Amino acid sequence: MTTTTTHHLRTIATRWTDLRDALGAPAQIGAFGLGLRGYLAALEEPDLEEAAARRALERDPAQIGERPVPIRLAVYDTMRLVEAGLVECADQIAHSSQHPVMQPMAPHIGFHATERARKIAEADRQRRNALAAADATDPQRWRFTGYRTATLAALWLCARVEGIRGPQRPLDEQQLRYVARVAQGAAERVERALDIAASKAGLERPCECGGRIEVHGGAGAIPVAHCTSCGRIWTEQGLAA
Repeated sequence: MTTTTTHHLRTIATRWTDLRDALGAPAQIGAFGLGLRGYLAALEEPDLEEAAARRALERDPAQIGERPVPIRLAVYDTMRLVEAGLVECADQIAHSSQHPVMQPMAPHIGFHATERARKIAEADRQRRNALAAADATDPQRWRFTGYRTATLAALWLCARVEGIRGPQRPLDEQQLRYVARVAQGAAERVERALDIAASKAGLERPCECGGRIEVHGGAGAIPVAHCTSCGRIWTEQGLAA
């Protein structure tokens, strides 16, 4: 479970820049999570070939004209949900496992028996305060305020899952399962938004022969639908075989 979870978290961290780049990029017509939604809707209509042809006309720029959109809302929503989920997960894990920040030692008030005792006490106070300052700025410490991003949360959670030493107790099984669940869901959202994972979906409406229609796409592949019974195949251009 640990290896899979760290893989999901690293995928999020390394792909976050790609998501930012995709915010202003045109939608991919052949993407499983984008153009295929319309394709699936078209295949649900009574006349499959006619519906696919209509979808092609709907995407014709000469027909609908120029309509620039500042950002791709599907990508934006993915980034917002993933970041909120990861930061919340990091908050929960930090609340339950992170040690409180060490407090600095106040200056001694009163007299010391000897000058040597005073110097020893002052040196001890300085060491304690140096440790407190280092603890407060420890890069392995999760911050509940300030700069909190999906990338930082993913990397911090990855370090906790891998057991990297920090001002925290090791995660127990319940905490590991919680992080694994959040990481998997977040990584799947990122992969769908970027169309980097192959996917398969079944249609509720059966083929004319009564068989089940399945659609395959994603990972850059053009979506294709086929009947698992009679073998008929549809592409975005219509019936292929």
